Amino acid sequence: MDHRQPGRAPDFTNAALTMLGVNLIWVFVAIWLLWGFLAVMLIAIALNHMIERLAVRRGTTPIFGWLRIHRSVDRDPQA
Repeated sequence: MDHRQPGRAPDFTNAALTMLGVNLIWVFVAIWLLWGFLAVMLIAIALNHMIERLAVRRGTTPIFGWLRIHRSVDRDPQA
């Protein structure tokens, strides 16, 4: 029996995010060919909205979260 501790697992986060981007591109191209550019834009906007809602729920700032932060600063309840 080997009683050594297993080593650290490799971090595949960058590879997984890269493949997510590659897959998203080919899916968007396929949708563009089938239903047109408007369908791709609507799906992209919906996907971005869902990602922002998830980020706000988790308490993190998404990439374009500065838009939401500026909107919330304008409605300061103490002013």
